[in-house]
This record gives sequence, C-alpha cells and structure tokens, in this order.
Amino acid sequence: MVTPRVRIAPSPTGFFHVGTARTAYFNWLIARQDPAGVFVLRIEDTDEERNRDEWVDVIVDSMEWLKLNPDLGPYRQSEFRGAHRAAADSLRLGGLAYYCDCTADDVAARKGEDKTPGYDGFCRERGLDAHERTALRFKTPLEGVTRVHDEIRGDVDFENRVIGDFVIAKSSGDVLYALANVVDDRRDRITHVIRGEEHLANAPKQLLLWRALDEVTGESVPEPVYAHTPLLVNEQRKKLSKRKDPVSTTAYRDDGYVVEAFVNYLALLGWSPRGGEEVVDRDTVISQFRLSDVSHSPAFFDVKKLTAMNGDYIRRMTPDEFVVACQPWVNPDQAPWAPEGRRPPWAPQEFDADLFTRVAPLVHERISTLGEVPAMVGFFFQRDLVLDEAAFHKSLASDVVGQEIVRQVLRGVDEVEWNSAELHALVVEVGARLELSLRRAQAPVRVAVTGTPVGPPLFESMEILGRDLVRQRLAHALERCSD
Repeated sequence: MVTPRVRIAPSPTGFFHVGTARTAYFNWLIARQDPAGVFVLRIEDTDEERNRDEWVDVIVDSMEWLKLNPDLGPYRQSEFRGAHRAAADSLRLGGLAYYCDCTADDVAARKGEDKTPGYDGFCRERGLDAHERTALRFKTPLEGVTRVHDEIRGDVDFENRVIGDFVIAKSSGDVLYALANVVDDRRDRITHVIRGEEHLANAPKQLLLWRALDEVTGESVPEPVYAHTPLLVNEQRKKLSKRKDPVSTTAYRDDGYVVEAFVNYLALLGWSPRGGEEVVDRDTVISQFRLSDVSHSPAFFDVKKLTAMNGDYIRRMTPDEFVVACQPWVNPDQAPWAPEGRRPPWAPQEFDADLFTRVAPLVHERISTLGEVPAMVGFFFQRDLVLDEAAFHKSLASDVVGQEIVRQVLRGVDEVEWNSAELHALVVEVGARLELSLRRAQAPVRVAVTGTPVGPPLFESMEILGRDLVRQRLAHALERCSD
C-alpha cells in the first residue's frame, strides 16, 4: 500500500471558501488514515495580484481553526519559481514545447467557423525564439485520448485534439498553474490530488505534463490518484457565490460555530457515514471515509442544517465546557481576534466572570451559535440598559395596561422572598388581578428589566440581577413612560 502524501494548495483570495475547507478536510482524512501519511499545505501565490501576506494569513488561520494542521508547510509556490522555469526549459529543449506569438484574435481569425476549442498549432513548426510576445506552449498529442481515472467519477476520457496545445509559461517566463502544480507535486511525491470538480479539465493536461517530464528528465515519478469533489450549491441549486451566499469559513468561526460541528458538516457534503448517523466525530470519519464513496452529484450547502447541527453540538457541552467556549464572545479580555461588530458589547470592567457562570445555564439550551450569547445576556453586564425601542413603545409607552402591570410588580418586589419561584408567583398574581394571562403579564416586565421582548427565562434572570437592580429598572421604565 502506498503511503498517502496529499496536499491542499489554495490561492490567496482574502477569504477561505467553505468549498476549500471541505477539500482540505478530505485531503486531511486521507493522510490521517495512515500513521505515516503526510498532509502538505502549499500556497499558490505565483499570481502577483494575489500575493498578499494578509491573504495568506487568512488561509493559515482558517486551517488552524479547522484543526487541519499540516505535516509540511505552509510552503509558498513562489519559492520554487526557479524549478518551474527549469521544467519549462526542459520541455522546450526536449522538443515537447515551443514558443508561440499568436494572439487570441489571430487564432480566431484563422479558425473562422471552426468552433473546435483549443489552439490550432500554427506555431508548432515555426521555430520561434523567445521575445516579449512569445508564450511557451506544450505539444499535446494530435490524436488519441488522455484518460483520467478519477476515484469519484470513474474513467473520464479527453480527446487530445480538443485539449490542444496549451500555454505553460508566459512571455515573462513565469510558469502557469498546470505546470507549476505538476512540478510541485512531483517534488513533494504527492500520491493523491483531491480538489474541486472545476479542476477536472486540468487533469488531462497535468497527466500529459507529468509523463512529458518523466521523458525529458529520465525520472519516472508515480502518477497521483485523482479525485474531483462535487460542486457545492445553494438552495436554488446554483453554484455557491461569494457575493450572494455565506461562503467564508472565517465568518462562520466569528459567528460562533463550533469547529467540530463545522467540520462534521463538511464531511457530509458529498459523503455519508455508515448507518445513516450524521453526527460523527473525526476518528469515526477517518476510519470510514473512502473517496470511492463520495458522490459526484452537487452537494447542497444548507446553512440551516449546519446551524441546527451546531446547536446540537453546543447542547452536548457540559456547563463548564459551555462557559469556556463562550469566553471569546463575552469576555473582552479574551476576544482580541474578534472583528469590529463581533466584540462583546460591554467594556472589560463591566464583565463579571463569576456572574456569567451563573447566567450561562439560562442560555445554554436556547442558542444555535455562540455568537448569539452576547445579545441574550447583555442586560446582565451593561451599566446602561439598552432598550429595544419598538418593544418598549408597544409594551409600555403606548400601553397603559403594561404600565399598570409594571407598577404593581414594582410594589411587590420588596415584599417577596427573592427567588425565581416567588417572582413567578408575583407576576401571576398581578396578572390574575388584571385578568391577564402570564404571557401577557410578563411581557412588559421583561422589556423593563432586560430591555428586549425575548431572552433567557425572566424570573431566573430577575433572581440573578438582584432586588435592587430589578427595582431600579422597573422604576426607570415607568419614569420613561411619563416623560
């Protein structure tokens, strides 16, 4: 059995696509199925416009969050530019590549009505030398087919005449994607090339280049296994769009998705564990995952399903685990990574760790993402209560019954024993006097005490807030109604 050596080679784009995350996970799984397996992270940074350090940082940070730490790398593809150029020269000197100065308009004019894709071979025998307008083209066989055996799709045949002589290096001498990847994969002895289906058309070109390099270098390097994963689509079954769909892996991290839930869901995008169980840990996926079991049909990236799964993972946490997991969203001292808009909405001196430990059980069962926690518990920490103005107007400012409820509850808070059961009984009693349901009676009390119409259990929250603060907030709400 061949020891797997796999790689993920994303291009810096400013964000880490969920499709790239899925591909990275599938590669990681293959590497981890063998104790000697090797997982390589290679950054495709040869495009100068994309060669930004901060964009590379996004890739590295995303991989770290996903816990897909590489065994080798990250390498920058640009570090091996010399080897890429040397390979291109070897192909040219070996008669397997030639210089061409044709423009796209030149080719189109010569082909006329012939719509067969690919270059027409005009410069094959011209013997051009390099100059500022010449690109280097690979000599694709004129006849026959190049067969790609794909572990997911089976055998896929490509007619060589349709592939045509393709460019492998620009006039500057910089090598293009197809050849650069082959050179790097040969150097790293990559055994599996697992990537998105949009790269399937590159596979025959890369196989041809692989075999050509064997010929000109005299070194026979075993060809890799290819596997092209299914397309990810949205609800409309259209390809995920970074402009229209939530596709940034780091955005899910920042919104409070649990990494193990996120990775669990990635595994289900085109693959299913045995027995139909969907919530599975990494060890189970490692033991069961096979490329041959991956579907080639498009996979629906269902954000609602991901969110529901994330909620399940959160509810499985112990109380202590939940408190720890929430810290980056509630403790300003532990949230230096958070982008603007996702930092805790209170100052460090307002946060009370012991208080949050008491509050956490009230929201543990009620959230689907950790990012929802601050809005649920903000009224415990903010010195100045932030009111939902629309809810305040509806429940209190324009509702004399709501004001009377709050007035009567305020009279009773000094008389009851301070616990959630007695506070519940107090509001029930006030509601009964006014011939109102508990739901109706507690609505204005909740807005007055918490600032919002929804949130954690009201009476448990009032107990934790304490008699003095609850009295103060009820009185302040009535004062606002009379302004």
